[in-house]
Amino acid sequence: MALSIALTAAIRTLLVVLFLPFSALDKILNFRGAVGQAKESFGGEFLPRAAVFAGLFIEIVMPIAILTGYGDRIASLIVAGYCGITALLWKQFWKPGDFWQAGPSRGRDLFWDFLKNLSLAGGFLLLTLGTTADSIHGFISAPQFSTHPYATQQSKP
Repeated sequence: MALSIALTAAIRTLLVVLFLPFSALDKILNFRGAVGQAKESFGGEFLPRAAVFAGLFIEIVMPIAILTGYGDRIASLIVAGYCGITALLWKQFWKPGDFWQAGPSRGRDLFWDFLKNLSLAGGFLLLTLGTTADSIHGFISAPQFSTHPYATQQSKP
């Protein structure tokens, strides 16, 4: 029982470690750079800053919810959406125009980041919806609730 709880915690940690602490800390330490990157997509001053603060909120609060299991379904859904949106806004591999070029290619580098974001979104959707067609019903009936990831058969509510 203790091993299964530890494995569950380790797997969830592997999913969120990219965000908390690394990506969130990078945004905090390099706030101006993060806002500058956001300006490429949004322009102006207010919207890029708001986007970075929203990203920080998602990267700090949602991983905590996923790790603790409290509201992990909705948190996982939010992070999945965040991964998809960041892939489309900042990993635009089609823009550099050098994807098929021999040798180093900015487009191919972005492509791998794009796929990484989409793969992470898929992993978070598995936490959100479950791994079977029957488990999706649990999300549809109570999307805000926890999956109770650390409960054992004897202690499940």
